[in-house]
Amino acid sequence: MNLLAISINHHTAPVELREAVHLSTEEIKDQLKSLNGEFLNEAFIISTCNRTEIYGIPAKSNLNYVDLENFLLTRKPVEGVSDENFQKFFSCSAINHLFKVASGIDSLLIGDNQILGQVRESFMLAEENNSVGFLTKRVFDAALKVGKRVKTETTISDGAITVSYAAVQLIEKIFSNLAKKSALVIGAGETGAIAAKHLRDKNIGRLVITNRTYEKAEKLAEEVHARIVPFSQFRESIHEFDIIISATSSPDLLITYDEVKAMMKKRNNAATVLMDIAVPRDISPESKKIENVFYHDIDSLNIIVDQNLKKRREEIPKVQNIIMEELVAFYNWYNSLEVAPTIKSLRDFFENVRAEEVKNQVNRFSEEDREKLDIVTKRIINKLLHHPTMELKRVAEKGVNSPEAATKISFIREIFGIDKKPSDS
Repeated sequence: MNLLAISINHHTAPVELREAVHLSTEEIKDQLKSLNGEFLNEAFIISTCNRTEIYGIPAKSNLNYVDLENFLLTRKPVEGVSDENFQKFFSCSAINHLFKVASGIDSLLIGDNQILGQVRESFMLAEENNSVGFLTKRVFDAALKVGKRVKTETTISDGAITVSYAAVQLIEKIFSNLAKKSALVIGAGETGAIAAKHLRDKNIGRLVITNRTYEKAEKLAEEVHARIVPFSQFRESIHEFDIIISATSSPDLLITYDEVKAMMKKRNNAATVLMDIAVPRDISPESKKIENVFYHDIDSLNIIVDQNLKKRREEIPKVQNIIMEELVAFYNWYNSLEVAPTIKSLRDFFENVRAEEVKNQVNRFSEEDREKLDIVTKRIINKLLHHPTMELKRVAEKGVNSPEAATKISFIREIFGIDKKPSDS
């Protein structure tokens, strides 16, 4: 299959380069318009925080990987990006790579829950912008099937593999209904932001953000629909929160043992969860000795993360088996688009119907008429199949990568149920 793909991702480039080439929705739309016809006949683009990838069927026989790299970097100029920062895929390897992406085993976080949705959105965007064709649609259908099978047939997405999510999962075990709880997130960096987003997704009742730089707190608060408390004042209100997650880069403790003890007194000893996911620690580890204080630091959370990561890695062979099964199924379908097998299958299909009907009706005819019955019905079949056969041979001259050829061959196989097993009928 003449499918070409390039990818710059977490395997090949540092985060600053990945961020620099990341494409917004509007940028993807513009690039799809520029790609179509001139570079690729059918195309789609996947761009997430960890990868930017272009897939497509070349419009010219001499189009190569460098052409696609230059196309991307001309429209998204980034210093420091070279050919070595790109992975290149062709035909089966391109489809195999897409299947790995959709399954989550090529993600920075193995078993990433979000990637399948991002892949689906990428395809819908390409479809809306008329850059998807018959073949790429089938490729995407197959990729989505891989992703769905992986979700239902494996546990590769189970368990937290970031300390932020591990913290929130532990909180859920302590408080069954987060909708009635309040939380303070100290620190608006990446770790704190991820924790705040997870709390929002778990429908936390009240969410408050504090950060040394007010603007960063403001930006995160807007994103997660939270309130802000000034960093200089947050200690005065810590007793108001059932949950405190701290993730700053402070070299000193932000909340001492005595401050936690005073907080618990103001709370009438109501249960409190302290999640210290900072290095060095923000909250005194001695706090765990206080009654009804559930304290966890990054070390205890990392144990959970490591255990879950080990379990996910153990699921990779199962995912690879699913990918292989779907690759075989896809190429069985693709190879069926060859004209000669289709003509033979079509003739075999009609001949089986003819022979079965002759067999069922033969006793109605005399001995001398039975041979005539056989000849006449064969002639009818030949006449019926003459035009479809000639039409298939005509489109075959354009090659299986021709949208017209692929569509007509697939349509014929589908309407006559050529690929169906007896049990499918």
